[in-house]
Amino acid sequence: MADKAADAPLAFSHKPVLLNETLEALGIKPEGIYVDGTAGGAGHASRIAARLDGGRLIALDQDPDAVRTAAQRLAAYPCAQVVQCNFRDMDRALDELGVGQVDGVLLDLGVSSFQLDNKERGFSYHGDAPLDMRMSKTGTTAADLVNTLTAEELTRIFREYGEEKFAGRIAVAILREREKEPVTTTGRLAEIIREAVPAAARRDGHPARRCFQALRIAVNRELDSLSDGLDTAFGRLKVGGVLAVITFHSLEDRMVKQRFAAFCKGCECPPDFPVCVCGKTPRGELVLRKPAAPSPEELAENLRSRSAKLRAVRKIKEDDT
Repeated sequence: MADKAADAPLAFSHKPVLLNETLEALGIKPEGIYVDGTAGGAGHASRIAARLDGGRLIALDQDPDAVRTAAQRLAAYPCAQVVQCNFRDMDRALDELGVGQVDGVLLDLGVSSFQLDNKERGFSYHGDAPLDMRMSKTGTTAADLVNTLTAEELTRIFREYGEEKFAGRIAVAILREREKEPVTTTGRLAEIIREAVPAAARRDGHPARRCFQALRIAVNRELDSLSDGLDTAFGRLKVGGVLAVITFHSLEDRMVKQRFAAFCKGCECPPDFPVCVCGKTPRGELVLRKPAAPSPEELAENLRSRSAKLRAVRKIKEDDT
């Protein structure tokens, strides 16, 4: 007899942020081929699939819970296929599916509400749960990092990925506490951080927020994946295709902004050269001159969208060889 609990839909909630703005930026063509590199709960993916007629949607996600849920929610769309894969490995996934160049790629870099609200995944500093934070459910956990890295290494992670000004104090406090016993739960880590920062800092939101973000980025190598994924996605576009990216913090947004600027840059000759000798021309053009942000209406419905920014770039020529 089949395990009905295993087949039941997961409560994988992730409201599609900047949905209308994203669909408009992508300019969905009914017969086009599109990749949602971060399918999550299929919020964006289902809206893309609904607009296809003769086209194809490949939905990727590294989280096995997301893959299962997206497959269920996209089952009504024969044009859609779901693959467990980090978007940085998009080339391999598309090659295995026999897909060449595509008309659009979406990367929604936010952590899903399911991942945040399911405390057993260890992403949230609210409550108490195993200190995990692995999106793929494989590999090194946040507890592994917290209990093995040096104070200098933890300080760097908190400072670079969380922009935490009390990074050093927090790292020293963690090492002091882990000498007593390993730090293995989100609740204990959040308490260590809270006690390590000055009282005034505790009034500026939850004091663990930045460190938890930093650990999540480190555990999942998010910035490395983003760097690789941006180049891979843009390279996979057809001429005229669009890469749309939704970011949720300054580190991501800065990387996307700079990489899009590089795609749109032409001549690389020194400014004192009287004429261009490199012959390079822009490969892309910005679809949005300024990043799109949530409307007041969306903010009222979904507070987690408050830091979201959408940037989009269109490919206008093939890569230089």
